[in-house]
Amino acid sequence: MALRIALILGSTRPGRRGDQIAAWALDTARAHGGADYELVDLADHDLGNLDEPGNPNLQQYQHEHTRAWGALVDSFDGYVFLVPEYNHSYPGALKNALDHVYREWNDKAAGIISYGGWVAGARAAEALRLVLAELQVATVRAQPTISTHPSFRTGTFVPQQGLDAAVRGMLDQVVAWSGALREVRDAKRRTPEAA
Repeated sequence: MALRIALILGSTRPGRRGDQIAAWALDTARAHGGADYELVDLADHDLGNLDEPGNPNLQQYQHEHTRAWGALVDSFDGYVFLVPEYNHSYPGALKNALDHVYREWNDKAAGIISYGGWVAGARAAEALRLVLAELQVATVRAQPTISTHPSFRTGTFVPQQGLDAAVRGMLDQVVAWSGALREVRDAKRRTPEAA
């Protein structure tokens, strides 16, 4: 079965620029191949502000939106997070989406494409790596960054030279790690006591 990789657009802000980057990244990923890619836009998922009373590790969800989100997250082998930098970190909507479920993220791989001002979202990506580690998501080393100043000079996203190669390099790593971690998950399912 083909690997499934979600490109998760981490901003829900009105007027965001991420939707243009996400459309370009999805086209680039599909041209790259190696997996089936799907865009997951957090704006399409009405998660509320962490409204589950229980520990997500127990998966005893009270709300249908959490069950649907958990099933969607669980259906992927890996992720690419498209993350803007807001005030030296990533958006609260993404943190909320990450916190809603736990086990569904475990033993998966992820890449990060960050975007923002002069540091191109690098601080947001580093903050995100800490949380993903706690969710048992293995982040790959390759990390494409997008400075919005030159990339949106005309108001429309224009990828800067070398960005497509950087994204393809990151996807190579995400696909390889996603395949390896699928084997880890399969082994845990065969021997639940090892989980």
